[in-house]
Amino acid sequence: MTRRFQGDTLLVATHNSGKLEEIAHLMEPYGVKVVGAAETKIPEPEETETTFVGNARIKAHAAAKATGLPALSDDSGIEIDALDGAPGVYTADWAETEEGRDFTMAMTRAHDALEATGATAPHTARFCCTLVLAWPDGHDEVFAGTVEGQVVWPMRGSEGHGYDPVFQPDGYDVTFGEMDRWEKNRISHRADAFNKLVKGCFA
Repeated sequence: MTRRFQGDTLLVATHNSGKLEEIAHLMEPYGVKVVGAAETKIPEPEETETTFVGNARIKAHAAAKATGLPALSDDSGIEIDALDGAPGVYTADWAETEEGRDFTMAMTRAHDALEATGATAPHTARFCCTLVLAWPDGHDEVFAGTVEGQVVWPMRGSEGHGYDPVFQPDGYDVTFGEMDRWEKNRISHRADAFNKLVKGCFA
């Protein structure tokens, strides 16, 4: 049986404003105030694990310990089947430059890697999200979600963030980058994981 969330403030252990806004919107019906890691001035811990759940646990427990608040962390990425699941847990790393993250570069890298394999379309892929809700006493709950689709080229749309302009979810003819943000939030990997979190700890 999962532990119920008690309290009125949830720390979201991310410095990503897009993720924070999505989670804050999803939490609105439950009367929980959401604060981000940037507001509490806590540093980002080094993500040294090789799985989504491993890295999510690092972030959630570090934030809970530093603030004394229950902390929710998210580790997510895109897995492309023709690339043996890459970039996967290294999704954000593919975008790293000396000036910051460049996701146009990362999406181009993914496209070039697919071209190099000689694989033919459709290039099946999925976005994965693992949420970890950790308490200051060391307890945590884990919830994973996915959304299936395919990687398309060229990039389409300017909505969303990350690899959204090259990911077309199954059942749609538009990419996440072209989709209304609230429609995306309804069907996304994060929404899938979040629905499980709500049923387990909030509802």
